[in-house]
Amino acid sequence: MNLKEKIKRNMDCYLMLAPFMLFFTVFTVLPVAMSLPIGFTDFNMVQTPKFVGLDNYITLFLSDKVFMKSIRTTIIFAFVTAPLSYVMCFLLAWLISGLKRPLRNVLTLIFYIPSMANLYAVWRIIFSGDMNGWLNSFLIDIGFLQSPVQWLTDSRYVLGVAIVVQLWISLGAGFLALSAGFRSIDKSLYETAYIEGMNSKWQELVYIVIPCMKPQMLFAGIMQIVSSFTADSVVRELVGFPSTDYKAHTIMTHAFDYGWVRFEMGYASAICTVLFVVMFVCSRFVNRIFGSER
Repeated sequence: MNLKEKIKRNMDCYLMLAPFMLFFTVFTVLPVAMSLPIGFTDFNMVQTPKFVGLDNYITLFLSDKVFMKSIRTTIIFAFVTAPLSYVMCFLLAWLISGLKRPLRNVLTLIFYIPSMANLYAVWRIIFSGDMNGWLNSFLIDIGFLQSPVQWLTDSRYVLGVAIVVQLWISLGAGFLALSAGFRSIDKSLYETAYIEGMNSKWQELVYIVIPCMKPQMLFAGIMQIVSSFTADSVVRELVGFPSTDYKAHTIMTHAFDYGWVRFEMGYASAICTVLFVVMFVCSRFVNRIFGSER
């Protein structure tokens, strides 16, 4: 069957995908494709872009001290939140997979809601730096603290606070994919395995769950990498913009600064290109682990 016949045969599917693909192309694919050439220009969104070659990248790595700080912050942020949030997604999806449908659906909704709601106002109350902040109040009541801690402005704590909240909101699409993956495993595989001598949940995980769920695990891994490396709103909403001493200033926050505050789109595009390359390398690594062996 040639390509033309395949398209004709699946025309209904293509028509259903068309609205999403149109918006995805216009608002995601094209901006990403345009950012690469714009990164080699001086562009302020008013005047015509001026080609500057590698000047933006040279400035980034040799002169921009805040960008170098943001690299360190992003690496710490990603290497802590990505693995932990991935493990959280997997374990929670695994724990609720064996429950009956009504309870499983309720728990899935409870775990997924934080990724949609982004309740920063609640977290600001929890980490408030006065006596009325919930965390300060609790720690003082139990005698752990003698005076309130400025969680959202003290440079020693701002990154840790952002990491904690990012973990809370990280149960998004990856969690749903893993939950669906657990439900898609053929139950007869478990029965056969136990007949053949499997006698523990660990063996069930290694010999049945992981091999059957490689596509979902790959998708979840890439989603956690993307969310960790592109963390921005959690920092700006919680610990200020910019954060104290730029301690929680991520690469994406740096791009937001130059793109939406200073309107230096050429420089912001260069920052995003560097971030894209880093995420692409990490996603290829994950793909080698969970990708199909073909």
